Amino acid sequence: MPISNAPKALLVDLDGTLYRKRPLRWAMARELLLFGWRDLGLIRAFRQAHEELRERFRAEDDFELEDPFAAQLELAAKRLGLPASEREAQAARVRLWMVERPGRHLRRARREDLAAELRQARADGTRLALVSDYPARDKLRALELDELFEVVVASGEPDGPRTLKPNPGAFLLAAQRLGVAPAHCQVLGDRPDADGEAARRAGMDFRLIAD
Repeated sequence: MPISNAPKALLVDLDGTLYRKRPLRWAMARELLLFGWRDLGLIRAFRQAHEELRERFRAEDDFELEDPFAAQLELAAKRLGLPASEREAQAARVRLWMVERPGRHLRRARREDLAAELRQARADGTRLALVSDYPARDKLRALELDELFEVVVASGEPDGPRTLKPNPGAFLLAAQRLGVAPAHCQVLGDRPDADGEAARRAGMDFRLIAD
């Protein structure tokens, strides 16, 4: 599908957008069952914390957190009753299963048609930014797409956003860092309820990327 309305900038979600979710989910399910079954409760608590905070960002326009990723870790730890002394190790386990281990499977799940389209867009002068609710740079390197993006706005990374989608803050921050007005940006994402709603609230066009 061609990029519509000749946007000056593309703001691209990562998880489920730059790669297909299904093959990654199968690969990670096998790894978790073999090597990470003790961490299943932790991963589940982290995902629940993510959705809980996402709903608050949906409901409260002015709600912000200094580091949403750290806040999710804190909320998950409280739910599991983990003492403060264990939280650094807990954070490392979440990063292992959410960022590091998926990296070995991402290249095979990459959306090749979208990768080619983004390379052509960049060659044609379109500005590109990556916007994610999770740490993104290691995954981008695993996808072999890190050179495409001028700007990375990702929760849990230095200078990351203070909000989660569907709050538009991360997309507005990416547009500001690119120096492109929101009206000239198009958001590419796999979730209409998160990427799509955030794009609408930011005054940006939205394009759904789906299997």
